Amino acid sequence: MQVGFRNTNELWASVLTQTLQHLGLTTAIICPGSRSTPLAVAFAQQAPEIDVISILDERSAAFFALGRAKATGLPPAIVCTSGTAGANFYPAVIEAKQTRVPLLVLTADRPPELRDCHSGQTIDQLKLYGSYPNWQTELALPVAEMGMLAYLRQTMVYAWERSLYPVPGPIHLNIPFRDPLAPIPEANVETQNLAFLQSQFNPEEFFAHVTKFSPSHHLPITPSVPLNDWQNSERGIIIAGVAQPQQPQEYCQAIAQLAQTLQFPVLAEGLSPVRNYASINPHIISTYDLILRNQQLAKQLTPEIVIQIGEMPTSPVLRNWLKSTAARGWVIDSSDQNLDPLHSRTVHLRVNVEELVSKQEGKFSLSPHHSTTPSSYLQLWHQVEVQVRTNVDHTFKQIDDLLESKIAWLLSQSLPPQTPLFIANSMPVRDVEYFWQLNQSGIRPFFNRGANGIDGTLSTALGIAHRHQSSVMLTGDLALLHDTNGFLIRNKFVGHLTIVLVNNNGGGIFEMLPIAKFEPPFEEFFATPQNIDFSQLCASYSVEHELITSWEQLQTKLNPLPTSGIRVLELRTNRKLDAQWRQENLGKFAKF
Repeated sequence: MQVGFRNTNELWASVLTQTLQHLGLTTAIICPGSRSTPLAVAFAQQAPEIDVISILDERSAAFFALGRAKATGLPPAIVCTSGTAGANFYPAVIEAKQTRVPLLVLTADRPPELRDCHSGQTIDQLKLYGSYPNWQTELALPVAEMGMLAYLRQTMVYAWERSLYPVPGPIHLNIPFRDPLAPIPEANVETQNLAFLQSQFNPEEFFAHVTKFSPSHHLPITPSVPLNDWQNSERGIIIAGVAQPQQPQEYCQAIAQLAQTLQFPVLAEGLSPVRNYASINPHIISTYDLILRNQQLAKQLTPEIVIQIGEMPTSPVLRNWLKSTAARGWVIDSSDQNLDPLHSRTVHLRVNVEELVSKQEGKFSLSPHHSTTPSSYLQLWHQVEVQVRTNVDHTFKQIDDLLESKIAWLLSQSLPPQTPLFIANSMPVRDVEYFWQLNQSGIRPFFNRGANGIDGTLSTALGIAHRHQSSVMLTGDLALLHDTNGFLIRNKFVGHLTIVLVNNNGGGIFEMLPIAKFEPPFEEFFATPQNIDFSQLCASYSVEHELITSWEQLQTKLNPLPTSGIRVLELRTNRKLDAQWRQENLGKFAKF
């Protein structure tokens, strides 16, 4: 470990980066620029245990960092120069806040005397991200003095902890630097000060108390759990909502244990690992959206108790059904956020489901009607699930043409075990919710459902796949085109990403909305077809491209997956016909 003493900025940046290294930082993403030179040099030269990656586009860099944080559960650092560079981090900061993902955002800045005087590449960077960071501050100007270095060290410790606890999220540190920015000697007086400080500085002693921190250091107090209320009802449901837990198997086991104890069905969102650990939970309902389109069944299945784990599923059909009930509700989630978009009679239990089940173990006592024999209510859910799932499977087996909705169904059966799968917004997330089959593969779904935007799709997926198991991304053409700068990461990328590209030349989700009947302006201003030749686009980035023309070809390409590189598997589909198929069929699967 070496702390740089060639000038004050180098010393300051060295202490900052090495404190983060001691805390457990594993990834730093550096965007090119001048004002951030001290940070770039310190990460590149003096932090050997950190994976330091240069990414040109700040928006892409921030989403790549978001992907790394999703995959590891730890905050990466993202560094940029002064001016509008930091503004390009904003979409990823919002997504990190909304989805509780830790990020350390480090924006370099000019010193106070060079602000508000047209000195160039200078904007107001204080509170640049509004209320979205968990915590934000501006560091003091670098000073070569032991007390100030201790201040810097402790501020970085606090920033790291606030990115993880009590709720993970982004941290913003604005970091001003005076010249010289490069690690060149300063004036004689300052050089003498640095030389004296260097002779007194003991790195081992200075960093001795800086240790790795994780959220497990601070566990919330388990709230009172209404077991009697839950166990005294036969008409209860558990909703396993949108979730990307760090330990998916433990998460699914806890939900399974709760479901077994209460004998409640588990309505499992496709953007949750629950459907991919089906063998441990016999009460999973995967076709709830299709089932509840049948008004008679929806009425028969009305619950008295609703236990929501994590965020509410995407399905508007499910949401409208829940709105129409008078059920009492609980949300199990350790965040400090309001996770009830329906504004119903809901009590938040601020604890994760694994801890709740662990702390309540031994306290569960089955009431007479919660014997091993399922209630008639639970049996009805199971019977309908089997019938609807059979109808879906039979329908897709008969479809030979490239239909957009079949892709998610096929992926659920074809991907190798444990594959990380990033699912883009708009239609892919909905097709996954409708059609993703139950399986035992342990596939790990990832997504950006905080703000539900399409920005940063490719970069996030690359961040998840970097130094990870071979990964897959399911995306439409517009979401991919919105982030093609992500392909610039290819030379820094370690691992493999297969992009399953649904190219319907436009925004397919808009075909499902009432505006689709109005032409003009629908095609130009909503569907927005771009008419891009993706083979040429991929060639310009030296990315492998293959046009998929059959389901058998797609399955062959998905298992086994390559171990390195980026490739695009393009399926060309008909946006109008796909929308027509959904409109004609989604309501039919539960009619029998």
